Amino acid sequence: MSKIDKLNFDEKGLIPAVIQDYKTGKVLTLCYMNKDALEKTLNEGKVYVFRRSKNRIMLKGETSGNIQSVKEVFVDCANNSILIKAEQRSAACHEGYFTCYFRQIDKTGKETIVEKRIFDPKDVYKK
Repeated sequence: MSKIDKLNFDEKGLIPAVIQDYKTGKVLTLCYMNKDALEKTLNEGKVYVFRRSKNRIMLKGETSGNIQSVKEVFVDCANNSILIKAEQRSAACHEGYFTCYFRQIDKTGKETIVEKRIFDPKDVYKK
């Protein structure tokens, strides 16, 4: 039995996966994987996610070209989540930022953008 078979996927067959930049330690995004996405990630060395909104597996960065190369994979102590340390090409966020966590909220609730935009989404995601 592989470690994947011991993971606690939820009732929809998903498990949360935190993607972290291998070099900087910044959290890039939180996504979900099903068993197939995790197996593809481990086998191919690129991050695959399960897009709940599209009900399908996709390569992270398949539209933008900003793929994530897997460096290390960790499982939490309760088998409830995955941590993937990856090398990020350009930006991880579909809004053009290196990390999806580019907005900071202070104790008053004020939001401030704290990252630099790397690309304009209109140029990358032409509809």
